[in-house]
Amino acid sequence: MSGLAFDIAHLLGALVLTLSFALLYQRRLTAAINVVAMQAAVLAAAAAWQAITRDSPHLFATAAIALVFKAIAVPALLHWLIRRLNISSTVEPVFGVTLTMGLGVGVTALAILLVLPLTAGETLLLREDLAFALAVALLGPLLMIARRNAVVQVVGFMSMENGLILAAVGVKGMPLVVEASVSFSVMVATFIFGVFFFHIRERFDSLDVSRLEEMQGERHP
Repeated sequence: MSGLAFDIAHLLGALVLTLSFALLYQRRLTAAINVVAMQAAVLAAAAAWQAITRDSPHLFATAAIALVFKAIAVPALLHWLIRRLNISSTVEPVFGVTLTMGLGVGVTALAILLVLPLTAGETLLLREDLAFALAVALLGPLLMIARRNAVVQVVGFMSMENGLILAAVGVKGMPLVVEASVSFSVMVATFIFGVFFFHIRERFDSLDVSRLEEMQGERHP
């Protein structure tokens, strides 16, 4: 891979990771959904670029899946759910922004320390892509822990899955069926979460998942 092709591939992977940190910073639902949609769009660009530079046509299908479903369809569905439920777009964090971002830096450092020694014999681009991918996959659950809102749980799940797809894009020969099935699982999970949202809203008049803990405490004194 030439120097320019490597730089562009490296930049796209770094952008996917940067948008994971942008997700950790967000306190508004609509902004978080927009950021994860941007992350999916950058992921689609990364897959398309790998398809061009590595002469791997199947990655164009991966890029199309990421763009259509993860960058457009699922975010549009989440925006519709927010309007339909008529909920507040502001989400109170469990941890402060400074602590959350600090934990994110620690998770990223851990991903780098784990991946780089284990992939010492591989190409530099593959090593960096896998490090970025693991960091993104770990930052998704961190977002889910740091925010109580149920919609953000879906956003965190989507971000985590973006990391898995980034890893699949970086590994040569990853079967398309695996990538397609993971993306399809996100769509199914989103519809399930949508039904779940309606039930939470109807019962508690809120999407703050801490209310579920309060109910459990009331039932089990």
